[in-house]
Amino acid sequence: MCKIWFPFYNDVGFDDLKSFIEVNMLKHLDIRIVDMTDEALVATMPVDTRTQQPMGLLHGGASCVLAESLGSIASYLCVDPEKCDVVGLEINANHVRSVKQGRVRGTCTPLHLGRSSHIWEIKIKDEEDRLVCVSRMTNAILDKER
Repeated sequence: MCKIWFPFYNDVGFDDLKSFIEVNMLKHLDIRIVDMTDEALVATMPVDTRTQQPMGLLHGGASCVLAESLGSIASYLCVDPEKCDVVGLEINANHVRSVKQGRVRGTCTPLHLGRSSHIWEIKIKDEEDRLVCVSRMTNAILDKER
């Protein structure tokens, strides 16, 4: 396997990624980064009152928050932060299965890592490893010198 991360991040530990989640929506929703492999970023999110819709099921918007968070952080980890900014351009999601409780797990892998754009696939699964949602996110990679 090849490492997709910008060299600075190849030896990053989970404690180093806390800055991404300490004071924003990820903290509020208890989204936790739980794994970073050579080619994937993985996070979990609870299915509870913060992430459920009125019928008690995982809210599709919460799934999108998990997917977009993973795609955004993954793109950021692939670029030189001194030279580039990352902004989301598009996200879509297909909701396949409902979930009422527990934690879901999102795995983000690259479909395309270009100079000016990244495309990510994010698969969200339940605790029984069943597909809940599949999402695709496109990010623009912007040159800070512009």
